[in-house]
Amino acid sequence: MRGNLQTTMKYLYIVNHYVPFPSSEYGGIWNVIAEHEDECFDLITAKDVGNFDEKYYGNLRENILNSRKFALVDEEQSRIVEEFTT
Repeated sequence: MRGNLQTTMKYLYIVNHYVPFPSSEYGGIWNVIAEHEDECFDLITAKDVGNFDEKYYGNLRENILNSRKFALVDEEQSRIVEEFTT
């Protein structure tokens, strides 16, 4: 008999993350695997320390909520898959 292995559903988020012009031209797209929006936010901000003005993190939360999100099968590790920033 197999044990009770319960896997948590993961999602691929494709998130725009930028500082609005004319304040900056910094930004890009982040591809993140996470269980939910809060984990996606935490992963991006942890990797982005020192590169992004935190006053725009409200925009980031909104961008995560409005991002394209795809359900994944058999994905165990939450992580940033890829980022493209300028």
